[in-house]
Amino acid sequence: MKYILTLVVTVLSISVFAQTDKRLTSKLQEAVQGYNGDIGIYVHNLKTGKTAAFTSANADTLFPTASMVKVSILCGVMDKIEKRELQYNQKLVYNDSLLYKGEDILGSFKNGDTIQLSKVTMLMITMSDNTASLWLQRLVGTPYINNWLNQNGFKSYRDNSRDPARQEWRAKYGWGVSTPYEMCRIFQMIRERRAISPAASERMYRTLNRIYWDDKALSEIPPYVQCISKQGAVDQAKSETVLVNAPHGDYVFSVMTNNIKDRRWTDDNETAVMIRKISALLWHYYEPKDTWKPAVGMGKFMKNE
Repeated sequence: MKYILTLVVTVLSISVFAQTDKRLTSKLQEAVQGYNGDIGIYVHNLKTGKTAAFTSANADTLFPTASMVKVSILCGVMDKIEKRELQYNQKLVYNDSLLYKGEDILGSFKNGDTIQLSKVTMLMITMSDNTASLWLQRLVGTPYINNWLNQNGFKSYRDNSRDPARQEWRAKYGWGVSTPYEMCRIFQMIRERRAISPAASERMYRTLNRIYWDDKALSEIPPYVQCISKQGAVDQAKSETVLVNAPHGDYVFSVMTNNIKDRRWTDDNETAVMIRKISALLWHYYEPKDTWKPAVGMGKFMKNE
């Protein structure tokens, strides 16, 4: 497979141009050699402003978000709460038509059960509960979510489902579509309290740092270091975005894939291994004197299913 190195220059919130970290870019290029599928990576050190990026296709490649689209749904919910169109702790009434078949927690609810909106948002992000996500998406509306993304400068990141105007996109990319850069950008907005409002951003940050699915990128970062993250996975595409509150400065990265060859749902599938590899590379790159590594025997405690 032929790889094309892509250097990405972005404009930071402080209105200066980011510098490309050529050494890190080279390390990323080396790390993905031999990967069987399309892969895109974007990294931004929020302290230094330096960035690094790699894609096996081209600079404008779009990737399926899978469940990472739920961050945009969360933004839509919080925007409506800020506008007082919804209330954070309002009671919602569950009905069986909301069920997304699977093993989600909300799937065990009975028709007529009630739950607070705040708990549904927690389930959507923390557990990636699909029934919760589709419930909130319907409550807010896909056009509303996409309008918020558009108004905030996102060119690629979109929710594709439950919107007749985006059915061609859904057929190609599934539930959502984005780029590694734009996934990092929305995380950075939340970190810098620029998503909706400072208060809404802080609430989202608290929710995003309670992720149950910590067996991939998060497993390569010390458990005492705070991170916010969101994962997304379908058969052909498995991805993850993480913002790390590292001792020597925050950094954010996104690894997105598509058309993967190894489609096994096991903890040793090629993409899971690659995401862990990239996460470990970045942690030790930015914290070179740190000697932490996963404890021997941790594997049996990382079988999150």
